[in-house]
Amino acid sequence: MKLLHPASWQDYELLDSGNFEKLERFGKFVLIRPEPQALWSKSLDEDVWKKTAHAKFVREQTDKFRFTDDVKGGWSKQPSMPESWNVQYNYNGLRLTLRLALTGFGHVGIFPEQGSNWNFIYDTLSGWALQKPKVLNLFAYTGAASVVAKSVGADVTHCDASRPGLNWASQNMQQNNLQDIRWVYEDAFKFVKREVKRGNKYHGLIMDPPPYGRGPEGEKWTLQEQLDELLHMASALLEKKNHFFILSMYAAGLSPLVGLNVARTHFDMKEPEYGEFFLKSAQGKDLPMGTFLRFRE
Repeated sequence: MKLLHPASWQDYELLDSGNFEKLERFGKFVLIRPEPQALWSKSLDEDVWKKTAHAKFVREQTDKFRFTDDVKGGWSKQPSMPESWNVQYNYNGLRLTLRLALTGFGHVGIFPEQGSNWNFIYDTLSGWALQKPKVLNLFAYTGAASVVAKSVGADVTHCDASRPGLNWASQNMQQNNLQDIRWVYEDAFKFVKREVKRGNKYHGLIMDPPPYGRGPEGEKWTLQEQLDELLHMASALLEKKNHFFILSMYAAGLSPLVGLNVARTHFDMKEPEYGEFFLKSAQGKDLPMGTFLRFRE
């Protein structure tokens, strides 16, 4: 079991965390956002947080330990805080420009811990001698992983049930001078089922499913009820050679062994990597950011 943090970031930093919040720097701007796993006390004084932050997101809910789909609250911000801005991510030959923005859910467009997976995708595809390996990115959000795969020459299919997310991902593609990512506005579970029936195959599968979600037609997604069936179907999509698979999960209470055991049920894995992602804190209190399972051949 591994503990991994995204060491390649220069435009992201976890400055502090505690009291169910985190203080983060994204490029030039510092944000305060809710964090249900930050059960400890803050290391920096409250005044330092207030003076440092350009914007703060507040969730008005009584349960600090679980985020619901029903978000009440919003951002309070300084006049110098823009609605959107860019950050850079560099790793070996990878150069990414990613658009960030203040959303109504408190997200900003990236999950910084995923940098470890971006490196994995880049290294894997760069090491293959394949012409246009096919990669499927499910629950693909704003598309950083899709852009990484495309930048190394992959034929990328990006599937997400959010129209704004697809538009955002398209902007990220364009900002990196790329084109021809295939955008699929559909429930990921339904799309995988159809791809299996069509007999399609992929060299890479990437999935970052939420604990709960809704598809375009109101389809209900529950991670703990549907993950096993999703991976069963997905196993039929993976090429037998020159393949990789990535599963990320951010669901409080789920051990990394959950992803490992579900994947072992359906995939013939050689030397899988599994464990927890975390964000390294400038104050020494590292913040857990979900589990991962990945393998390649």
